[in-house]
Amino acid sequence: QVQLVESGGGLVQAGGSLRLSCAASGRTFSSYAMGWFRQAPGKEREFVTAINWSGENTYYGDSVKGRFTISRDNAENTVYLQMNSLKPEDTAVYYCAARRTFTRVIMTTPREYDYWGQGTQVTVSS
Repeated sequence: QVQLVESGGGLVQAGGSLRLSCAASGRTFSSYAMGWFRQAPGKEREFVTAINWSGENTYYGDSVKGRFTISRDNAENTVYLQMNSLKPEDTAVYYCAARRTFTRVIMTTPREYDYWGQGTQVTVSS
């Protein structure tokens, strides 16, 4: 099993940047594909981005493409989400998720992930 803890959320003005971190427990982090999702009040959980176990393959949702960047440091058991040019519509609780797999295929739906963090709030003011 793996436990995930997100951090780095907060309040930022439109156009600003934030970097979220997701720290994972355990010694097998490098065998997990990682994803970021977000959920705004009254809305379904939305795919943001994901990265495969090695970091060689990434994929982004259309709403964040070109603005957000996912990366991982397997030595530090951490995955990052760099968010630039933030918009008010990016306001949501951001969750990281994990699934143990060595596939290069990127998983984009919540049901494909086995482990979830508690979430971190990101609020973008206009």
